[in-house]
Amino acid sequence: MSQQPSTQAPEIQQPRVLGAKVVQVGTTKVVISVGKKKTAIARAVIRPGRGRVRINGIPLEIYEPELARLRMMEPLVLAGEQIWNSVDIDVNVKGGGVMGQASAVRMAIARGLVLYTGSEELKRLYEEYDRSMLAGDPRRTEPKKPGRKHARSKRQKAYR
Repeated sequence: MSQQPSTQAPEIQQPRVLGAKVVQVGTTKVVISVGKKKTAIARAVIRPGRGRVRINGIPLEIYEPELARLRMMEPLVLAGEQIWNSVDIDVNVKGGGVMGQASAVRMAIARGLVLYTGSEELKRLYEEYDRSMLAGDPRRTEPKKPGRKHARSKRQKAYR
């Protein structure tokens, strides 16, 4: 028996990214990714487009405060103009504080871009720049104890 050569193209190996998945909407490839920091949760939807980035409906270019905006732009700047201008990103973020939300958005965008482009080189670039772009931070606040004002506060002790 002779085996016929396969006519299918070899499947391209996608980089493994936690917190992101690819969804086919018609003929369009859409990536949905999640980023978390403390109690802030961000969900990013990345689709082909012209470089528009919106956080809770607000364009990234006018998002305040500036430090949070710069933190959210890091994965886009590192990826480069070519990738940035070829996708539209819509992010919904809730919970936490201003910088916690910014870090969650940054993680969601970075994870989504790595999966969207399928670039192992981009993943390596993000890991070298700051590993927290792709990997979550497990630290959480310690719960308050009964009979105390805070998690570790105690009454002051007098020796004399």
